[in-house]
Amino acid sequence: MVSYFARFGPTEMLRCSRALHRAAAGAPTMEATARLISRLLYDELRTPNGDRACALVRCYKTHPFGALPADLRRFVLNTVGEETPPPDGMRCLTLLASAGSEPQWNARSTSQGHQAIPLPSPQMVEQAPMIAALIKDFGLELADVTDPKPENVRNTEGKSYGVFHVERALGSHSIPAQEEFVVRYGVQSVVGFGGTLASGDLFAVILFSLVRISAESAERFRTLALDVKALYFPFTESSVFDREESIPRSAPEIGLPA
Repeated sequence: MVSYFARFGPTEMLRCSRALHRAAAGAPTMEATARLISRLLYDELRTPNGDRACALVRCYKTHPFGALPADLRRFVLNTVGEETPPPDGMRCLTLLASAGSEPQWNARSTSQGHQAIPLPSPQMVEQAPMIAALIKDFGLELADVTDPKPENVRNTEGKSYGVFHVERALGSHSIPAQEEFVVRYGVQSVVGFGGTLASGDLFAVILFSLVRISAESAERFRTLALDVKALYFPFTESSVFDREESIPRSAPEIGLPA
């Protein structure tokens, strides 16, 4: 059975929740779990005529620069410049998994610009409007994400699961890459859901929908954030990523929102 995204009600929510646990429980790494989550949602969410309702589904997690795999550290260094390497504790919004309508949207390693986005300070995050809006809509302060100190982690208690929703993606300042992504692929709405892990790091699943999603439907994804957090719970820092030698090479990517 499939779930109709445009009218995502309690029945669809329960169906997706059960399907997520069936699909992803027991995966060996957080990255593998995220890959199953993104693929399940991409395949499960449909339009009334049976077509896939999302152009793209992506799973992200913030992660300290020093603990990233070598390929992602190189990616960050190419972004910020190798002359002044960032501190090991600098958080990066890291792409764990991706599923979408273009071949190059189906692996994190084939993302040209979004594999790991440096988040050195709240001021820098403000320059990435979608990331900043997502964090704020999750009920978090930007500093909770860029500098998850123990006291900041305590401050996130009670703000565990949030929803980011842009009902009308076309023309929204929160969704960059308007012409090359929103217009080209017919993206109507964007829904993100997630929260914080025990480490204080942020996790988020972002759905770029080809159908208009109401605020009422988007709000139901708050429950799925709890499911994703439960699926991520078993993993320590050493079991976040797959083995590096199993990661395919990168390839060019069509423009996507930051």
